[in-house]
Amino acid sequence: MAGNKVGRGLAKAVGIDVDHKTEPSTLLESAASSLKARSIDPYYETEPTVKEYLLEHRPTAAGVGRYLYSLFPFLNWIFHYNLTWLLGDLIAGITVGFVVVPQGMAYALLAGLKPEYGLYTSFVGFILYFLFATSKDITIGTVAVMSTLVGRIVARVTEEHPEFVAEDIARGLSLIAGSVLLFIGLIRLGWIVEFIPLVGICSFMTGAAVSIAAGQVPKLLGVSGVNTRDSTYKVIINTLKALPTAKLDAALGLTTLFLLYSLRWFCNFMAQRQPSRKKVWFFVGTLRLAFVILLYTLISWLSNRNITDSKKAKFAILGTVPSGFRVHGAPNISKELISAFAPDLPATIIVLIIEHIAISKSFGRLNNYVINPSQELVAIGFTNVFGPFLGAYPATGSFSRTAIKAKAGVRTPLAGLWTALLVVLALYALTKVFFYIPMASLSGLIIHAVGDLLTPPATVYQFWQVSPIEVILFFAGVLIMVFTDIETGVYFVVAASAALLLLRIAKANGSFLGKVDVYQVSSHSTSNSSSIERGATTSTKREAFLALNRKDGSNTNINIRNPYPGVFVYRFSEGFNYTNTAHYMDELVAYIQEHTRPTTSDRYDKVGDRPWNNPGPRRGKTSDAADNRPVFRALILDFASVNNVDVTSIQGLIDTRTQLDHHTYPDRAEWHIADVSNRWTRRALAASGFGFPRIQEDATADNTYWRPIFSVAATGSPVVSEKSVVVTQKDIEAGSESIDRISSSSSSGAGGPNEVPGHMASLQGVNRPYFHLDVAAAVETTTANLEGQVAGQKLA
Repeated sequence: MAGNKVGRGLAKAVGIDVDHKTEPSTLLESAASSLKARSIDPYYETEPTVKEYLLEHRPTAAGVGRYLYSLFPFLNWIFHYNLTWLLGDLIAGITVGFVVVPQGMAYALLAGLKPEYGLYTSFVGFILYFLFATSKDITIGTVAVMSTLVGRIVARVTEEHPEFVAEDIARGLSLIAGSVLLFIGLIRLGWIVEFIPLVGICSFMTGAAVSIAAGQVPKLLGVSGVNTRDSTYKVIINTLKALPTAKLDAALGLTTLFLLYSLRWFCNFMAQRQPSRKKVWFFVGTLRLAFVILLYTLISWLSNRNITDSKKAKFAILGTVPSGFRVHGAPNISKELISAFAPDLPATIIVLIIEHIAISKSFGRLNNYVINPSQELVAIGFTNVFGPFLGAYPATGSFSRTAIKAKAGVRTPLAGLWTALLVVLALYALTKVFFYIPMASLSGLIIHAVGDLLTPPATVYQFWQVSPIEVILFFAGVLIMVFTDIETGVYFVVAASAALLLLRIAKANGSFLGKVDVYQVSSHSTSNSSSIERGATTSTKREAFLALNRKDGSNTNINIRNPYPGVFVYRFSEGFNYTNTAHYMDELVAYIQEHTRPTTSDRYDKVGDRPWNNPGPRRGKTSDAADNRPVFRALILDFASVNNVDVTSIQGLIDTRTQLDHHTYPDRAEWHIADVSNRWTRRALAASGFGFPRIQEDATADNTYWRPIFSVAATGSPVVSEKSVVVTQKDIEAGSESIDRISSSSSSGAGGPNEVPGHMASLQGVNRPYFHLDVAAAVETTTANLEGQVAGQKLA
């Protein structure tokens, strides 16, 4: 209490009147008394407070416990693990293992690192993910796009800072990027990924796939002298120029690519021909990568079995791959190294987020579970923080391996442990075999893998049908990646997506609504029962409100009429905030001034008193006395699409109301607001003078005509409480008897369509009578009040 007094004293000292109210308290109390007279409990709306908000969001011991528990989702299912799940995870894990070993080594080469670093990265991703996973399908490890980006970063940093080795750059980049992602996930900011739309992700993936494939063609053909770090279009041009220098590698590379696509086509064909063996053909098709690599490794061994130096081979081969984990310990990282790759850190983080979250959400929807983006960021963040201690570079979700894992029947995230076991086996037992893997075959494998990242034309056409402007963004992103680099394309996709979102919000067009009577007609009616149907639908007539400009696609043959002369209903379309306030308000004022006449046509006695923007008729001319437009009487704002407001938007409403008051001088139009669902928005509107009549605070029913309509509903029994009614209070002239009308808005109920429940209460605050449940209630209130005013003026 003492603190409250101190606060009031400080407010008074700086000129703030915390007790100032603009609402007509006496008049509102008379309306509440009228409800009480009819045994209807009035409801007084209370405003939310900052204290209430802080208490609602204060940390609690139970909340901290739930947060800590949410960091380890495996606790929800690990104690239910069974043999059926184990079998499914074993099959899926081993299947993915046969794919990840050759892919991991190939992607490590993309990153400018030795092949074993791809296996280190794959192992860490599989061994750690299940602890934090909310997706059973996703696989974390080496991916083509991230590896290509790391390769570009490594090449740039080593060129500018020769003192840094590639492995330290990649491991340091993983540690810092992982720390950022871990922090974002721990503070539960995973929702930021929603700002990157699907089209932007598809554009990025397609552009990156084209860039990666183009960069692998020189190795596929064995041509030399092509800098694959150049822009994609330059790589394509230089590759075409260097075609005459193609070597024996081209035979291996092209046949590898042909064989991979042929095997996939054959397995898909056989799966369609033999539906009963669809699962068998799926596993055969999945193992094609391992089979092709082993086949060409055998061919390479037969051709080069007598050599120990990879440079003496008849074609380029992988070379020596050390067995076991040769890298363990903290990465060599310094301030200078961080400064060197810092410019590329944002692009790295964005790519890690985009690939992982997009893939995990997609497979979650396909397999009927929901992922937690924040927890997924914790998973990849922890993986990339811990991974460098075992030699890993930045890792994220892999689309191709995730698809294989899902189709193989994975049951839980624990399947990654079996894949990790296969990677360890490869590291310790198969490294001598890896020596003979042809580089051209690995390039063919990479091109084959990134082909799945290309967006199919049918999908692009679907985008065009939904949103043509986003298709322009899609192709712009792809072209930028082709003519510049992946990093620039990433930044463009993110920036263009944000710009498109802001443009749509800032240039949102509201709509003025008109009223139309809607009748319910059964589609099964016949010609013999048409008259009965028409009679039945007349009793179920309801009102609907549609856009007057017909841009909503409604039938243009239907007559949409204004609710009442001089009454306008305006609907916001894209929220209401500082970005679109001016656009909305300019549109609103222009329409009202165009469709209504000033209440007083000649309010200025002298020409010099007129404002410059309203000079009136030319000298010697008179104003148009035959203006048949109505005067502006009331505005109803539909806030159905508005959740939050800000200072700018509320000030825009106040300024617009003031501007329109000049148009209606000496009268003032009523402002009604419908569908306000946020208490803080209602508080902001009420604090600015909206939500109640604009009359003197001490105004009473004896000196003011006012005819409010309150929506009420039954209390008590759940069945009865579904029935809502409308109560109308008429305060006609001073000293006249108050007449109340109760009409049912429901045609159901045991007691008949017009029976009113015994005990009722107002649904919304009687102290905010100009806040309405919906547009229909607002129109009814406005129309009744204006009709009463007209009747009162005639009686006077």
